[in-house]
Amino acid sequence: MSSLTTPTPAGARLVRVESWARDEDGERLHGLLWRAGPGWRMVSSAVLGGGIAERAWVLNAQVAHGYRRMDPAAHLAALARTVGAEGAGVGMMTAADVRGFAHGADEGAEALVTAGLGVTGWAASPARGCSGPPPAGTINIIGCVPVPLSDAALVNAVATVTEAKVQALLDAGHDCSGTPTDAVCVAAPVPGAGRETQAFAGPRSVWGARLARAVHRAVLTAALPPALPRSRSGA
Repeated sequence: MSSLTTPTPAGARLVRVESWARDEDGERLHGLLWRAGPGWRMVSSAVLGGGIAERAWVLNAQVAHGYRRMDPAAHLAALARTVGAEGAGVGMMTAADVRGFAHGADEGAEALVTAGLGVTGWAASPARGCSGPPPAGTINIIGCVPVPLSDAALVNAVATVTEAKVQALLDAGHDCSGTPTDAVCVAAPVPGAGRETQAFAGPRSVWGARLARAVHRAVLTAALPPALPRSRSGA
């Protein structure tokens, strides 16, 4: 395991990630870690730390193509311990090289995206689903707002992030709504005295609109074909 570095692009305020590398399955694999710290609630579809709860970190780990382990949550938890992530957190995985992450920001809302687009498709498909852990491929999205959100607003934010993701994929020229293994995590401060908790996070709410624009910028940057100009920051 190499030492952690901080590749966060200029202008990022809330989501500041560290990176590391490891040798596993005969490959050099990379990861990103956001140490959010205490005082955050997160909603996530991730295999580790999914649901709604207070979380202190988010891990996005690259795994080998053809990943076949049947214990992805335990694998992610072990990687988190290796890099010193303390307390409860969220763990995502992808076969994409996470060093190609993109960042987007809009009036205080932020998004960090990694995109592996080797296996894409439309959500409403005639294909049968699988009962076991899905293969790792994936568009992983971390969204963050600086204001507390109610439980309903957190769920609403996941829908908003997903809509913005699909819009960006179409704008980037992809004929798909995503990959079969996309994961989302949205973070917001824990409600407290003197902090108004937002009840809505749809795309036309104040903070939902900002989050949607941040996600759209980051996904668009991450999803542009390599032949087209792109930058690490969608801000």
